[in-house]
Amino acid sequence: MKAPATTIFEHMSGLAREFGAINLGQGFPELPEPPELIAAAQAALAGHSNQYPPMRGIPELRSAVAHYYGRTQGLNLSADNVVATSGGTEALAASLFALVAPDDEVILVQPLYDAYLPLVQWVGGVAKVISLTPPEWTLPLDALAAAIGPKTRGIVLNTPNNPVGTMLTRAELEAVGALAQAHDLWVLCDEVWEAMVFDGTEHVSPLAIPTLASRAIKVGSAGKIFSMTGWKVGWAVAAPDLAARIAARHQFLTFTTPPALQWAAAEGLALPDSWFDAQRARYAGLKARLVHGLEAAGFKVLPGSGTWFITVDLAASGLPADDAALAERLVREAGVASIPVSAFYAEAPETGYLRLCFTKEEVVLDEAVARLARFREQFG
Repeated sequence: MKAPATTIFEHMSGLAREFGAINLGQGFPELPEPPELIAAAQAALAGHSNQYPPMRGIPELRSAVAHYYGRTQGLNLSADNVVATSGGTEALAASLFALVAPDDEVILVQPLYDAYLPLVQWVGGVAKVISLTPPEWTLPLDALAAAIGPKTRGIVLNTPNNPVGTMLTRAELEAVGALAQAHDLWVLCDEVWEAMVFDGTEHVSPLAIPTLASRAIKVGSAGKIFSMTGWKVGWAVAAPDLAARIAARHQFLTFTTPPALQWAAAEGLALPDSWFDAQRARYAGLKARLVHGLEAAGFKVLPGSGTWFITVDLAASGLPADDAALAERLVREAGVASIPVSAFYAEAPETGYLRLCFTKEEVVLDEAVARLARFREQFG
């Protein structure tokens, strides 16, 4: 079997290191980390067992996840709905390994997180790909309906979407639910950016849609909620029978997740709403700073509600529309690493957009804007 290629994130981060560039490519914060979470992990290392925890996750974390979603999204859950995993990607893997049999068709929506396609393929599934419609990046419901065939078993969604930051509406999810019910499909929804929504848009999970409540899987991430990407603590949330199927695959992937980090995540999820409001406000300010700086320099930034990223429309910014080539030039010539949005496509990519990460110190964002502005000047 051919080895998978190095991800675009690793490639661009490697170039950033090589050329001493500002890394606005890979999505990780370079900010002070939440002291409450650090203290909780330290206390857990000293005060709780460091041996194997329960395979499905410590009960305290599973209950904390259920209570958090009840408080923030109105979902009626219990610990039986939750499987703790070693990051959101492992939750996606365990879910797909539980749900997809050889030759099953799975609908993917691009631009898409790069793990979806290989995970479907590794279990023997066949991906059918549809595309969001730029520049609004709306879900084409007619194309989704047309993609459903006799071998279709499920749909993978992502809201807020990485890379473009747009979100699925309740009406769109209700339409997805009607299709899923009519064709007996499951829906796997990557919701790891749910706590990073900055414009007041309501985050709606498929689990909140009656027609999807028993057939949807919600994937979440403590690493994204708490801006601790290296912790790799995530979870899959589903009806108990689905959760049990996912757990059966999880036990042979990573089996379990470091217990101290599970304890810390459980404590973090119980923090007051004011803590999460302040967390969002910090990132909202950084996003606004990067957007305003780029727009003042002549760049066209597309609207997006969530994630740690903004999307630049290259043609509207007076730049060449080959995003992959331009990203290479920017890191080498301007000293700024980005991610071409075309890298998030499995086929027929849109090539005119760049993704930039804003979770950096203000002085770093200002310097990145200055470098990008100087680069753009050569194009008039």
